[in-house]
Amino acid sequence: MTASPKAYQRGAALPSSNPFQRLAELLADETPGLDPIIMTIGEPQHPIPDFTAEVLAENMASFRRYPPIVGSPEFRETIAAWLDERYNLGGMIDADHGVLPLNGSREGLSFGAIAARDQLDKGIDHPVVILPNPFYQTYAAAAHVADAEAVLLDAVPRNNFLPDLDALEPELLDETVAFYVASPTNPEGFVADIGYWQHLIGLARKHRFYIFADECYSEIYRKTPPPGILEAARAMGGDFSNIIVLNSLSKRSNLAGLRCGFAAGDPDFLRKWAKFRGLAAPQVPLPAQAVAVRAYQDEAHVIENRRLYNEKFEVAERLLGPIMGPVTPQAGFFLWLDIGRWGDSVSVTKDLWRDIGVKVLPGGYLASDQSDGSNPGRSYIRVGLCAPLEQTEIALERLANWLGEKA
Repeated sequence: MTASPKAYQRGAALPSSNPFQRLAELLADETPGLDPIIMTIGEPQHPIPDFTAEVLAENMASFRRYPPIVGSPEFRETIAAWLDERYNLGGMIDADHGVLPLNGSREGLSFGAIAARDQLDKGIDHPVVILPNPFYQTYAAAAHVADAEAVLLDAVPRNNFLPDLDALEPELLDETVAFYVASPTNPEGFVADIGYWQHLIGLARKHRFYIFADECYSEIYRKTPPPGILEAARAMGGDFSNIIVLNSLSKRSNLAGLRCGFAAGDPDFLRKWAKFRGLAAPQVPLPAQAVAVRAYQDEAHVIENRRLYNEKFEVAERLLGPIMGPVTPQAGFFLWLDIGRWGDSVSVTKDLWRDIGVKVLPGGYLASDQSDGSNPGRSYIRVGLCAPLEQTEIALERLANWLGEKA
């Protein structure tokens, strides 16, 4: 049996500040060696769909209305149809009860664990929430607000940067209420296959916990569309029980500021969650839902968005590949670079800023230390490829030259 992962009480999983605040403190007294190029940002910089303003203008009057917490029928039907087409679900999505609008997927990720805790009612003072390490900081916040114990599973290359499901002891799973996992993974850009999803679904149903599958990068891939957890569930011949998938327009359509996403899957969970959200959550404005309807009915802008990212990954492979080996992930828009032979992530980040004016994010800031003092992000830097192509190429050329000189 693999050694148990570190578990710690609520709040302990949360760093003292977010990664960008820590980065600002790290570089506060440093001067960039060249004109600065920022490669830390995870905010899409490509154009928004050209129909966005038109749809908003057509629906301006709807800002007078309080939106229904369950969303408009058009929104739910469009999301159900998109999921059905994208993942070949054979009409299994319940458009009335199996889809909910969210104020961006972050809202659902933040508060899903509370609903999971309450609906399962396992009678545990501090139930367990499992998350990968490194992790999107919202997962840790979800454990905190649910008054849960966070258990971190190291995401490392030997497991394709996915949590090792075989490392989980049955007793731990019996105490678990929510399991957070991203595919494509963030920040590494690896993809869970159907077998992985089905293994996790089997554990969730056996031990009674909910899977919160963060699929926000599902449409930013190189060649092959990543399989989704709903697709895996259909292949098992059953239903969507214990599964909640979350996605949004932020990455797919470059509409991060619209704050419009969705949760889909287990209709029984979502029906009860809608009642809770009706008391505690803000509704998604109807004009934003109208934009989402149009966006999920259009793939042309998504194809162009993907092309722009892949163009930059080709540059990254050409410049960095000869020094580091293959660097292109299966999906997402980050490079997760192993810089262990050049130093730890914090020292390399400072040196890159001081020497060549390229700002990256230390991988160690995206992960937490485990009980043995290890940190699975310590040897990595995260480089975002969101900037325009010309600026990205300049930054990557500087980075390649620096790495080559220091090798």
